[in-house]
Amino acid sequence: MKKTTLLLIWIILTTAAFLAGCGGTEPAQTPEPDPSVTTNGGYQVTPEALTHNTDDRSAPVVYFTPEISPEALVRAYDALDVPLDGHVGIKMATGESTRSNYLRPKLIAQLVHKLDGTIVECNTAYGVNRASTAVHRQQAKDNGLLDVADLDILDEEGDMEIPVKDGLRLKTDRVGSHFTNYDSYLVLSHFKGHTMAGFGGAIKNASIGFASSEGKALIHTAGTRTEGIQYEDQDAFLESMADAAKAVDIYMGDRILYISVLNRLSVDCDCSKDPAEPDMHDIGILASTDPLAGDQAAIDLVYTMPDNGSLVERIESRNGLHTLDAGERIALGNRNYRLVTIDE
Repeated sequence: MKKTTLLLIWIILTTAAFLAGCGGTEPAQTPEPDPSVTTNGGYQVTPEALTHNTDDRSAPVVYFTPEISPEALVRAYDALDVPLDGHVGIKMATGESTRSNYLRPKLIAQLVHKLDGTIVECNTAYGVNRASTAVHRQQAKDNGLLDVADLDILDEEGDMEIPVKDGLRLKTDRVGSHFTNYDSYLVLSHFKGHTMAGFGGAIKNASIGFASSEGKALIHTAGTRTEGIQYEDQDAFLESMADAAKAVDIYMGDRILYISVLNRLSVDCDCSKDPAEPDMHDIGILASTDPLAGDQAAIDLVYTMPDNGSLVERIESRNGLHTLDAGERIALGNRNYRLVTIDE
């Protein structure tokens, strides 16, 4: 009986194996496509690794491409599907020297021309190459930006106040007086580290960037004075940046968009004349209608990278993530986002 039983079992198993090989059983299910985000440096990131990425359909979309090129920059703008009309200002850092890590003319030219935009910037609140309009303009010319578009120094003729709604530190924000000469704005940011803020992205570009010389001092000193940028309360400074960015965002409504390029990720910002060389790879381009979501996505991507040590140390040594905390508290935007990868 035992031999007979074993023989029957062997026959059953052999027949099942034969049928499976001939297609007599259901074929294996095709595995789901890999949802990983591949960065410019070739690293893959799973969506779950991005702390604030969500499937919630109410969260703002942040579009991502790992490609950093003129064409990819245009695709990132087109993905937003919010045309910027009228007189368009391109708010970007013009760079303190030819060695600064500002966004290069060849990279931005195609998008700037598509928008028929004017590059806009304000003077600094401290004595460097961009402290006066004439020298600032010359530096922008040396950096090749005037070959791409006209340049408007927004505070060349003074400044103006715009209200801050429910801010933590500021009641008003002081921007260049030419601010209202534009119908819409593209905040085109080079994401990187920063000596004082820890990192610079969309929020810094919309706050410090649009602020006049006096407005920059007002933000740095949490609303206490309009000259000098040295202030002992770091968190108050970071909260003031969030306040000022919110003032600009509310004032412009749906006429402002945010694109950040994550390349040459130095610990130093574009305001540095001789910045540290980056020691991590490029990541890609992010685009959103929400400055907080865009900056949070950039931070999440940076924090997942294996070669992020220097930049993370710079961010955390300045408590830079507090800017995002402050933005969330004042409803500047939403820290949760849906990352959508765009392809050609």
